[in-house]
Amino acid sequence: MQRGLAALAFAVCLFALAGIAHGQVVPAPSATPSPSASPSPSASPSPSPSPSPTPVPTPPPIVVAPAAGTVPVGATQALQVSSVLGNVTLTVADQAIVDATVDQGTRIVTLTGKQPGSTLLTVADSRGLTRAVPIRVAYNAGTITTSASIQITGDPASVAFVKSQAVALARALARPREGAQVTATEDDVAFNEPLGQDDVADIDVPVLIQGDTYFNVSASTRVHVENVAAPRIAPDLLMVSDFPESLTEGGVLFTADLSRNVPSRFLYFHANPAGQPSRRIVLRAENHSPEPSIVQFIEGRADAVPNELEVGHDSTERFIVHLLQNEGSLVVIPANSSLNLEEQDLPPGTVVSNTLQLRVLNGGMVHLTLFAQDAGADPNESLTGDTLLTGSYPHARGIYGIPEFHYATQWRVTDPYLELSVGQIPLPNRLQGQALAGDYGVLQSFVINVQNPLATPQAIAIYENPRGGRATGTFLIDGTLLQSHQTPAFSRFKVRQYVVPAKGFVRVTIDTMPEPGSFYPLKLIFAPDDGSVAPGAPGSPIY
Repeated sequence: MQRGLAALAFAVCLFALAGIAHGQVVPAPSATPSPSASPSPSASPSPSPSPSPTPVPTPPPIVVAPAAGTVPVGATQALQVSSVLGNVTLTVADQAIVDATVDQGTRIVTLTGKQPGSTLLTVADSRGLTRAVPIRVAYNAGTITTSASIQITGDPASVAFVKSQAVALARALARPREGAQVTATEDDVAFNEPLGQDDVADIDVPVLIQGDTYFNVSASTRVHVENVAAPRIAPDLLMVSDFPESLTEGGVLFTADLSRNVPSRFLYFHANPAGQPSRRIVLRAENHSPEPSIVQFIEGRADAVPNELEVGHDSTERFIVHLLQNEGSLVVIPANSSLNLEEQDLPPGTVVSNTLQLRVLNGGMVHLTLFAQDAGADPNESLTGDTLLTGSYPHARGIYGIPEFHYATQWRVTDPYLELSVGQIPLPNRLQGQALAGDYGVLQSFVINVQNPLATPQAIAIYENPRGGRATGTFLIDGTLLQSHQTPAFSRFKVRQYVVPAKGFVRVTIDTMPEPGSFYPLKLIFAPDDGSVAPGAPGSPIY
């Protein structure tokens, strides 16, 4: 019995050693559990994670800069392509609109505009990726001149005048396509000092040309402005074109010769009634001599508006301001050629007005022709004849010998009212036609010495008093520009107020001109201040 137990124990030891030899861990014997204890479950092994698939990198997209093409007809545009692999291929949806080529080394795509339209360019590389590029081809809206020069006069030339001349020249030299619009404004011009005589200035004028079906064009025209010293010279003649006042057809309205030794003033005033086609008024200067002619002209141009009083008022104000400052333009008319001094559009239901002072500074005689044409006609078209248009209602058309009127006097504050008539004397016509009633275009200048013999200061005023009908007014009084909105006939409003010192005097200077479209004559009345509304106050027409 004992021998059997010993053999069993030996066998167990061998089995244990064999298990250890095979890497088996033999747990230590545990204490005998109580009958109520449950055996602890063994821990379940965690499952091994299955391997994740390797993510495929997203290929970088093709980049084209700029992202869209805008190509003028006949011009080219370069697009830079990047983030591509291998060779770049191009496909144009409509090859009649644009051609496209690529430089494989620089990755630059060159577009060439062929005709207006829109299409799509597809850029692809060897990966099979593509990029769609919208393409628009159109004409540029026009061309802008980069530089120009102009000669002006002025003593000195004001900032506003210099800027207006530079802008007008830049706008006139711009070449828009049909339907495109040219924009150039004085507000965009940096120029802030008057230009003295014999001085020069270079002014950059921003110009924009735009149209619905075109590419916008934006650039600056550098205008070289020279202020030429020219003496002030009073005109010898007044030329007027106001017949026919209302146009029903195109044709010649006025002709005259401008001689070197005869400075002249020229006023025209014409309407295009409602229902008529759109027209244009053109003033042409022709030089038939074998040498160039240099002409100075001072203008008071007012473009077409429906209100005849407004257009005449604006024209007169501009002319008086420029005339008294000697602000004008110098133009050279080459030998045996012509030049349009004015071109004014005249839509139906509108009126145009202009007052000019012209003189030949150098060269031979210049022939002037004012004519009306259809708005669609070429302003430079040749005229077939010089027969003047006629009308059913007579207005002034002719040459008159008194372009300016000067008057000086004294007035005591104790005297009866002093009345100065403006536009009172009809001027005889040197040509066959109507006398000039209302003195339109005649500059009228007054110098009044107002004396106060009393021992106390006296308040006086100058009143405007229209006598022919509703009228507007422009008055340069003591160097101050005063204007009047339209006032009814026989009304009376203050234009200017004074206090004359005791035993003293006040010297008053007035420059004015009857305004086309208004109904002159008009009286300026010197009288004691009646306490009525002050000039420029609410209720006053003066501004």
